[in-house]
Amino acid sequence: MAGGGNAIRGSRVGAGPMGEAERGDAAPRQAVTYFCSHEHRSVITFSVEATVPETWDCPKCGLPASVDSDNPPPAPKIEPYKTHLAYVKERRSDKEAEVILDEAIALLRSRRKSGDVIF
Repeated sequence: MAGGGNAIRGSRVGAGPMGEAERGDAAPRQAVTYFCSHEHRSVITFSVEATVPETWDCPKCGLPASVDSDNPPPAPKIEPYKTHLAYVKERRSDKEAEVILDEAIALLRSRRKSGDVIF
C-alpha cells in the first residue's frame, strides 16, 4: 500500500544541521581572484594558512590564469600533430636513413633471387 501525504521519508523536524553553533566556527578563509587571457574572472577561496598558487586553471576555459589582471599568462602553444615520418626524421639523420634504406633494399633483392615470397 502506498503512503500518502507529503511527508519526507526519514526526516523529522530539527533533524538538519543547526549551523555554526552545532558544527563549530568555519576556518578563516581568503578569496583570491584570478584572470585568464580570455578575460574570465575566477574567485577561488583558500584557507588563510594555505600558500596561494601564482597560477590557476580557469574553470571556464581551462587556460592558465594569474592574479595580475593587467598581464594574464598567455595560452600555451599547442604543437601540431606529427606523423610517424616526422618522428623518424627527428631520430635519424639523412645519412643514417640512407644506410638503413640500402640495407633493406639489399635484403629484399636477396630474397627475390632466392624465390622467397614477401607480402
